[in-house]
Amino acid sequence: MPSEHAGRTGGETVGGTGQEAGTDALALKILVAGGFGVGKTTLVGAVSEIRPLRTEELLSEAGQSVDDIGGVDHKTTTTVAMDFGRITIRSGLSLYLFGTPGQDRFWFLWDELSQGALGAVVLADTRRLEDCFPAVDYFEHRRIPFVVAVNCFAGARAYGEREVSRALDLDLGTPVVLCDARDRDSGKEVLIRMVEYAGRMHTARLLDSVG
Repeated sequence: MPSEHAGRTGGETVGGTGQEAGTDALALKILVAGGFGVGKTTLVGAVSEIRPLRTEELLSEAGQSVDDIGGVDHKTTTTVAMDFGRITIRSGLSLYLFGTPGQDRFWFLWDELSQGALGAVVLADTRRLEDCFPAVDYFEHRRIPFVVAVNCFAGARAYGEREVSRALDLDLGTPVVLCDARDRDSGKEVLIRMVEYAGRMHTARLLDSVG
């Protein structure tokens, strides 16, 4: 189970349980991960009810030797630390969103960002599906619940949820959802699925531990 003391914001705990004694407010920490240029910053910005915090920098010539921008040649900036946003799902339930950097050279930040997270959304682009393999492996190995959200880019071949699940060799039951990272309602639905799935997983593990 994620730590109850992962962090506090405005009197609420940001973490796996997230409930502060004496209040009804619940704040949960969710990661938004995936490959380079898949739409993580776009998703956080689309759903956030506050002005999102972004740590984007212009792509440099020096980074071209280490960053694979094939298929996203139009991209001119990259996240170098994290994106941060907040969305209220319903009264008393807020999600704090932490978008992870996509390039391998920033992976040292993932362990820090994942502390206290309830779960994660792994964004996938079917044109570069292999780019989300590292994120899938990361969360599977650390037993962090996640859903795969296929960002449906214009012009990309459409694949069904089962096809994506087989291609990524996901564990049985890991949800795959189709979404548009630019659309707030679509992004919110992904996050709701994430919270529901993570809740079931954590409950099952708790029951196993006391059984």
